[in-house]
Amino acid sequence: MKLTKYERETIICYNEEEATASVYTHNKKLIQKLKRFSGKYPDKVKPERPEHHGAVSYLVPKRCISVREPYSDRRREADRLRAKTAKIHPPDRSIRSENE
Repeated sequence: MKLTKYERETIICYNEEEATASVYTHNKKLIQKLKRFSGKYPDKVKPERPEHHGAVSYLVPKRCISVREPYSDRRREADRLRAKTAKIHPPDRSIRSENE
């Protein structure tokens, strides 16, 4: 059974007592990141339970979860100009996607 994009969700749950958060996701980039972190930090990022339809569920330290203020247009433009002045270019995504 194939899920629609709307059905492929990410859910992050935690409570105020425990030091970990549960991350359930279908997002391919997040799945790759969680697997990478699990390999690098096996004592901190752990698979939680088997899931269905390509989803994963991991336990992660709550301090890894954050909600940030959105970039303002002014800040984005200042960062763009700073990168341009320093001759910093975004990564070539075509090379990265070939290697994955």
